[in-house]
Amino acid sequence: MKYSDQFVDWLAEEGYTHCFFVAGGNIMHLLDSVRSKMICVPFVHEVAATIAAEYFTATSDDRGKAFVLVTAGPGLTNTLTGMASAWMESRELLIVGGQVKREDLSRGEVRQRGIQEVDGAVMAESVCKRVLRVEVPTDRATIVEAIRDGASPRQGPVFIEMPLDAQAAAPVADDGSGRLAETPAVERVPAAGLSEALEMLAGAERPVLLLGAGVQRSTAHALSDELTRVGIPVMLTWNAADRLPADHPLYSGRPNTWGQRYANVLLQQSDLVLAVGTRLGLQQSGFAWDGFVPNGSVVQVDIDQAELDKGHPHVELPLRGDANAFLADLLAAASIQAAWVEWRSFVDVVSEALPLNDPANQTGDAFVKPFELLMGLGELAGDQDVIIPCSSGGAFTVAMQSIQLRGQQKMLTNKAVASMGYGLSGAIGASLANPGRRTFLIEGDGGFAQNLQELGTVAVNKLPLKILLFANDGYASIRMTQRNYFNGSWIGCDVATGLGLPNWEILAAAYGVPYAKMDPEVGFGGNVGELLATDGPALIEVPIDPEQTYFPKIMSAVQEDGSMKSNPLHLMHPELDEETAELVFAHLNAHALNKTGKLTA
Repeated sequence: MKYSDQFVDWLAEEGYTHCFFVAGGNIMHLLDSVRSKMICVPFVHEVAATIAAEYFTATSDDRGKAFVLVTAGPGLTNTLTGMASAWMESRELLIVGGQVKREDLSRGEVRQRGIQEVDGAVMAESVCKRVLRVEVPTDRATIVEAIRDGASPRQGPVFIEMPLDAQAAAPVADDGSGRLAETPAVERVPAAGLSEALEMLAGAERPVLLLGAGVQRSTAHALSDELTRVGIPVMLTWNAADRLPADHPLYSGRPNTWGQRYANVLLQQSDLVLAVGTRLGLQQSGFAWDGFVPNGSVVQVDIDQAELDKGHPHVELPLRGDANAFLADLLAAASIQAAWVEWRSFVDVVSEALPLNDPANQTGDAFVKPFELLMGLGELAGDQDVIIPCSSGGAFTVAMQSIQLRGQQKMLTNKAVASMGYGLSGAIGASLANPGRRTFLIEGDGGFAQNLQELGTVAVNKLPLKILLFANDGYASIRMTQRNYFNGSWIGCDVATGLGLPNWEILAAAYGVPYAKMDPEVGFGGNVGELLATDGPALIEVPIDPEQTYFPKIMSAVQEDGSMKSNPLHLMHPELDEETAELVFAHLNAHALNKTGKLTA
C-alpha cells in the first residue's frame, strides 16, 4: 500500500464515487489508486472534466460526489476557468492535481525546474476556499478538513496538490478517526432577526419570497405545502430555478437582468422582498441597483457576512444565517394575511398580460422560433429529466426566460463567469449523476464549438444526452452587441467574419452520435421525436435565425464619458404600450416613472 491508496480511501469515505480525469505522468500513482475504487471517467480536456464534476455534485442529490484529477502544468492551468466559475457560484468542487517531485520544485527561485512544473497552489489560491500542497504524506484529519471546507457553510472549490514522490510514499499511521473537528451546528438566524422579519411580513401587502441556491432542492420540495399554506408569491433566482415547478400555486417566475418580464415587473412592485439564500448580485438586482424594489423593503438572508455588507442593492434587514433553517422557521411562524389574496390575484393578471415570448420577437420563415420551442420543452421532458442550459448567449437567455419546469425536473447552469463551452461539459456531469434520466442540453453553436471534443465522452459512455444545438452561424450575443453599439461593424462573430464552425451532421457522424436537423414546421415531432425517445445520445441541429430578436431585455446606453447606464429591472425593452403599462404597473404609477424606476412628483 502507498499513500495515494490511503488518500483515495479517505475520499471514498467522504462520499466521492466518481473521478473525472485526464491522464498524465505526474498523477500516475493517484490514477493507479483510484481506478479500482471509484468510477473513473476519462475526459479529453481538463476544463471539461472540471465543469462536469461541478455539475455532477450539484445535481446528484447527495448520492455521491465527483472529483477532478489532473496532472501538473497544463493539466492544472486548464482547470482554472472551472475553478473560478464554481467559486463565484458557491458550488462544491474538489480538484486534485499532481506535481513534480519535491526536489524538482522551483520554490520561486527560478521560473521552472521540474518538467511541466507550475505552482498550482499559488495559481488556485484566489478562486478556492482551501489550497493544500501535500509534500509529504499527511494525516487524515488535515486532508478531510480541507475537503469538508469546500462543502460548508458557503461552498467553493478546494485544490489539493500532491508531488509525485508523496503519492508513492508509504502511508501514514492512522487509526481512521484522526483529529477531526466536530461538524458545526446549523447557524440559524438569531431569534430577534427572525422576529423582525416576521413583523415586516405581517405589515406587508405585496410580499415576495425570492429563493436562491442557498435553499437546497430538498428543503424547497419539503416545504412546498407550507409555501402554499402561507400564500406568499415565490420567485426563483436562476441558480435556484428548479426549487419549485412552474405549476406550483405560488410560483411567480424568475426575475433577472435577462429575466421573465412579468417576474421583473412584479418584483419591482412588491413592498417587501424576502431574499433567502441569494447574494443579490448585479444580475439579480440589475445594474441600476439603486432602482431595485424602488418602493419596498428588502430582507436578505445569507451565510456570508461580506455579501450582506457589500452595499448593493439596498437591504433594510440583513440577516446572517442558514437559508434553509430560516425558511422553515419563517413559514412555521408566519400568519396568513388577507391582503395577500388581492396581491396574488394581481400576480395572475400580470403573468397573463406579459407572455414569456414577447410579441415583439421576430423569426424568419425558415427558422425555429426559440422561445416557443423551449416553452414546450418542460412539457416534452419527463418529470424526472434534467435540463442544462448553456451559460451565455441567446440559447442561454431564451432557455432561462422560457423553460417552465414541472415535477422533479432539475435545471442547472453557471452564469457567473458566463463562459462559452460550459453546456456540454456540464450536461455530461449531470447525466452521469442522474442515471436513468434523460438530460437535455440547450447550447449555441459558438459555445458548443469550444468544447465539442467531449462529444466523444458522450458517445463512449452512451449517455442519454439530447443536445439541442441552436445553430445561428456563430456568436449571436456578440453580433447583437456590435449591431447595437457599433453600428454593425462586424468582426469575429460569424463565418463571414472569420469564425470557423463545422458541419454538424458530419461531426456527429464522426463520433457515431445520431443526428437530425429540426424542421421548423414539425418541431419536436418527426425524426427529432424519434431520436428523443431513444436511450442513447442525439445531436439535434436547431436552425435559428441569425437575425433572431431576443426580447424582453434590459437596455443600456453608452454615455458621453464612455460609461454604460442601464434601466432598472421593470423597464425592459421594448416598452409596453400604454394600456398594458397602466394595467401591469398599477402599484408603480407607470405614467410617473422616470428612468431610475423611482416615482416622480
